Amino acid sequence: MDEPPSEILSTQTFVPVMPTIKKFSLYVQYLFHCNNIFKKYSIEFMELRHLRYFITVADERSFSRAAERLQIAQPPLSQQIQALEAELGVKLFDRRKRPLQLTLAGQAFLEESRSTITKLEQAVHKTQRIHQGELGYLTVGFTSSIANGVLPNILRTFRQQYPEVKLILREENSAFQIQGLRDHQTDIIFVYQNYDFAEANDLEVMPLLQEKLVVVLPEQHPLTTQSKISLTALADEEFVMPHCPVVSGLSEQIYYLCVQAGFVPKVTQEAVFMVTILGLVASGIGISILPSSVQNLRRKGVVYRSIQEKTTVTQLTAVWRHDQSSTILQQFLDIAKTVSI
Repeated sequence: MDEPPSEILSTQTFVPVMPTIKKFSLYVQYLFHCNNIFKKYSIEFMELRHLRYFITVADERSFSRAAERLQIAQPPLSQQIQALEAELGVKLFDRRKRPLQLTLAGQAFLEESRSTITKLEQAVHKTQRIHQGELGYLTVGFTSSIANGVLPNILRTFRQQYPEVKLILREENSAFQIQGLRDHQTDIIFVYQNYDFAEANDLEVMPLLQEKLVVVLPEQHPLTTQSKISLTALADEEFVMPHCPVVSGLSEQIYYLCVQAGFVPKVTQEAVFMVTILGLVASGIGISILPSSVQNLRRKGVVYRSIQEKTTVTQLTAVWRHDQSSTILQQFLDIAKTVSI
């Protein structure tokens, strides 16, 4: 590589503020010198087609056969290869030999050109697959109470149809789900709707299903003799409730239903996970009201009974950002809607 003027080479750090006109002149010469080096080794016009032309000529060992394969005239092809050689500053072919032979520089350039084309084709293919929703990732937020219901079926169906899309699952407190969605920590969340989304212009919602609530009793409880239980019959019972800050949507709905029935539930214990609530009920700590999907856990020692009042349902809703319009998200929503029917 060209060397800069020896007058300005120094073991000390070069400082551009020069006390003399001579040193300033040397500094200007150095800048022009660096600019010339940049121009000397820069590639100004090379395009993908030049690599394809070069590879085809190298494969065919003939300009005429390469031109026929590329379906272009031979003179323009020869001119393109000559221009490529001029740009690189090397001869790629030894034109004195028949069939046409690559120079050592040409052999090296051929290997790198093939690698470049392959990587580009892979990049194009990957980009198209991401655009089509076949590749990428989606972050899904949910609470433990929702994991017992339709969510596993949604996840399983999606993974079967789009096996190369990575699902990142985040079990979260419902109190933090909305903010996490807005902070782009998740792409979509599932909530038991207690949040007023009417004023949330930045969010989109899709109701999925209405899930009935059931009374959960210890198997020796006197109310187990009834096939359906009125909420008013629970006024004097002690409750094991979903922990409000963690499962706020469900907890608030249970409170609301009890108040509508004329009483405030007597909470003796709160728990985060459904399996813990069932365990506490089985031990006789109290009773609970939970989504009917909790029966999928098949916990021994508890009995489930329907609620007599017809309004005892909870709405499962999918929520995502208004500005999130990826193909993967849309495909996930389509599956969630189909599975939830």
